[in-house]
Amino acid sequence: MTAAQAPTRETLETVAARIRSHVVDMCAGPEGGHLGGAFSCVEVLTALYFSVLNVDPRQPDDPARDRFLLSKGHAALALYATLAERGFFPVEELAGYGQPGSRLMGHPVRAVPGVELPTGSLGHGLALGCGFALADRYAGRDSRSFVLLGDGELQEGSVWEAAIAAASLKLDQLVAVVDRNGLQLTGSTERIAPMEPLADRWRSFGWSVRDVDGHDANELAHHLTAAPWEPGKPSVLIARTVKGHGVPFLAGRAANHYVKLSPRNHARAIAALRTTDAAS
Repeated sequence: MTAAQAPTRETLETVAARIRSHVVDMCAGPEGGHLGGAFSCVEVLTALYFSVLNVDPRQPDDPARDRFLLSKGHAALALYATLAERGFFPVEELAGYGQPGSRLMGHPVRAVPGVELPTGSLGHGLALGCGFALADRYAGRDSRSFVLLGDGELQEGSVWEAAIAAASLKLDQLVAVVDRNGLQLTGSTERIAPMEPLADRWRSFGWSVRDVDGHDANELAHHLTAAPWEPGKPSVLIARTVKGHGVPFLAGRAANHYVKLSPRNHARAIAALRTTDAAS
């Protein structure tokens, strides 16, 4: 199956709204979850799985598939909801998130169809993506490898070691996306370890760079479909996002990094999502 054969009856915005609703429901469960960073990357995942990636839920291990790695593994809720909506496993399974016997754990594991590798020890995903891209080159495949990184994660030196390797090896089938929501667990990324001008930093490491609105799924799909943007260079898309985007009383706050929604706040969040969806 090619990306063009993904379901097209609904707009990407409609799918993204439903993914957010699933995340809210899971965060109202007994374990809670990383809502803020899951919400900030919903449009990225929606664009990838419903417009860009060459994947087939019926054959999740097809050797010719594109690969996706959620390097910021704490956003697993968004990935689970996306995979379920894409048909990798039943949507009903999301209700068991974090409960005994469930394969839907706090960070993604290979037991979940569509998950390539366990992730969440921050700073490892880009190197793994390099490995997939290099393996595809040696196998003569034109598959692409996509890696979603958090902006706080960029403080890990291993990210930049992988960036150097990718550029040196001319891995132009490798695409990184940075979820640039500006917040990490303890506050502003710019206060803790300034990274701007971030696009220039990536360019200095030999990458082709684009900087876009991370909540415009159609724009994201356009740029990600077009990668590689420069022959012989890996590509990085800096997605400007808002942590907790979609629920006003949670958006833009470091405190929403991990939440366990009370029944009242669960209802408030669902109502906010419905209002936002209706307005769009």
